[in-house]
Amino acid sequence: MNKKFLCLVFIALILTTVNKVFGHNPDNSLMYLRIYENANIEGTIHVNINELNDVLGLHLNKKTSVEDVEPYANKIRDYLIKNTAFSTGSKIYKMVFTNEISILSVGYGDFVIFHFYLENSNVLPDEIDVVFKIFIEEEPNHQNLLGQEYNWKAGLINNEKMIDLYFSHNDWKKTLSLKERSIMKGFMAMIRQGIWHIWIGIDHILFIIALILPAVVRRKKAGIWGWEPVDKFKPAFIYIIKIITFFTIAHTITLSLASLNIIALPSRIVESIIALSIGLAAYHNIRPIFKGKDWLIAFVFGLFHGFGFASVLGELGFNGENLALTLLGFNIGVEIGQLAIITAIFPLLYVIRNLKLYPKFLVYLSALLIIISLYWVVERAFDIDLPIDNYIRRYGYQFAVWLGLR
Repeated sequence: MNKKFLCLVFIALILTTVNKVFGHNPDNSLMYLRIYENANIEGTIHVNINELNDVLGLHLNKKTSVEDVEPYANKIRDYLIKNTAFSTGSKIYKMVFTNEISILSVGYGDFVIFHFYLENSNVLPDEIDVVFKIFIEEEPNHQNLLGQEYNWKAGLINNEKMIDLYFSHNDWKKTLSLKERSIMKGFMAMIRQGIWHIWIGIDHILFIIALILPAVVRRKKAGIWGWEPVDKFKPAFIYIIKIITFFTIAHTITLSLASLNIIALPSRIVESIIALSIGLAAYHNIRPIFKGKDWLIAFVFGLFHGFGFASVLGELGFNGENLALTLLGFNIGVEIGQLAIITAIFPLLYVIRNLKLYPKFLVYLSALLIIISLYWVVERAFDIDLPIDNYIRRYGYQFAVWLGLR
């Protein structure tokens, strides 16, 4: 069998394993607070069952029930208390969990919701220090978000669920103002979330790469090797920006429609089509599907990527009067993330475009993307974890130990 093909398959399998960590999963835990006058502060913590299984060694199914969670409830609560804290000055508020547990079902794994209140917090301070490091120490790419559902003192009374703070690696202690609620603070937090989501969404990144690859060359003649380098940087860069603009327009449309609950598609279908989009965009580089209409691929599949983005927002309850700002901030963040990826990759491709091996590089990398795409389509369409992932992770871990990295 061709050695180059085997190499492509091996690299593809490694990248599919990476997607287990950096796919559409939000990698977020969320906390919402309800702050009443002359009453204890109440709240909920939303944790993903996939992370509960990974970090605490639980055995919860993708689609779980409260009854399934109850045997592990005390273990989970102990972990949450250990990694969450509230204080103001020298006063430390005791976090007391109620017996109420609920489930939020989403496409990428259910969230378990635990309800709590802060003991002796009925006299509200102007601000409160919050430590929220759930899963962050165990998973450095994890981020946590804190929002307010109700705050009489700040005039928040419509359950808008505006995000106020986000917590990340080495930055898991923040100060929450209970007196002054800033819409701009929430808006900026959503921009950061948009950037973060595109940077950890390897399927989105690979789709963008598939679109960028032919931007520094032009098809001169028929055949998969019939490419010649472009003459100037600026026209080529403007060309790829135009292509990405169609992608942007498309996913903005569906992100808005899905978040407003105007259109809803099953997550499995959306994720499968997103995986397929990578392969078709890559195949278009080898054998044109729409001659002279690269923008059409970007636009059509951008619609489905928008549904993927919406799964991060709509299914987690970001709604209310500030939904428009939430959508705008998140979408701006996504665009910043995309432009950063293009800015980092495009100049490198432009530099090597004159090399005789670039057409082969384009074709072989496109073939690699097709392999990855088909692998993910099978996993996502049939909702299975192919066993080869376990072998790769096992031997990859052993190799890392051998190198002294773990």
